[in-house]
Amino acid sequence: MDLGLAGKRVLVTGASQGIGSGLARAFASEGCHVELTARSADKLQAIEREIRAAGGTAGVHPLDLAQPGAAQALAEAVGDVDILINNAGVIPSGSLFDIDEARWRAGWELKVYGYINLCRLYYPRMKAQGGGVILNNIGNGGEIADPQYIAGAMGNASLMAFTRAIGGTSLNDNIRVVGVNPGPVDTDRIYAMLRKRARDMFGDEERYRELEALYPLKRPAKVHEVVDLFLFLASYRSGYTSGTIMTVDGGIASRRSIV
Repeated sequence: MDLGLAGKRVLVTGASQGIGSGLARAFASEGCHVELTARSADKLQAIEREIRAAGGTAGVHPLDLAQPGAAQALAEAVGDVDILINNAGVIPSGSLFDIDEARWRAGWELKVYGYINLCRLYYPRMKAQGGGVILNNIGNGGEIADPQYIAGAMGNASLMAFTRAIGGTSLNDNIRVVGVNPGPVDTDRIYAMLRKRARDMFGDEERYRELEALYPLKRPAKVHEVVDLFLFLASYRSGYTSGTIMTVDGGIASRRSIV
């Protein structure tokens, strides 16, 4: 299927690892020019070299979007884009009593306010250029009120509401705003979370495989199973999709359980 993405300019935040690096490679392979940002310069540069070796083009911008003025500096450095993918940020897991105010605020500063700030900056740019696509990588924690992921559940739920609120009328400006809610994905982060949960539940983090076996198909999603949806949603073939959330979690949210 030709997605018609060749030649598009794409900005991916949190692009140094996990889903973000998968997005960077996938959009580059479709013929897009990708602009990549994250805090790790070394990881970004390694991905850039890989993309260029495969015949693609990329730019890298190592910075911390949680810092004041960082989003504005990034937008000025990158310039206009056709597709913005908000992906940066990890909100810590734990109960209300595990996460102090400083950690809670830090998690929201990067993921919640980071997404909001870049949307605020890029929406007017896209409107002026005649349109664009904003994709917010959120997470199915926003659909499950898990007390052991309370800060993430609240942050993700707020981003779901934000995406629907902006995307509900954005097609008036030829801009589509869509959210994606991955469940567990085969990245380092999910195994760290499973180990923590196993330690809390069993007193032994090495029993994390017992929790992994509770997932649909007894595994987390493969990165491509999430990334390929982003490619479709960014393309003209999904041109009537806005103001909604797509969940990719094997049905976990529908069973009302985090595992």
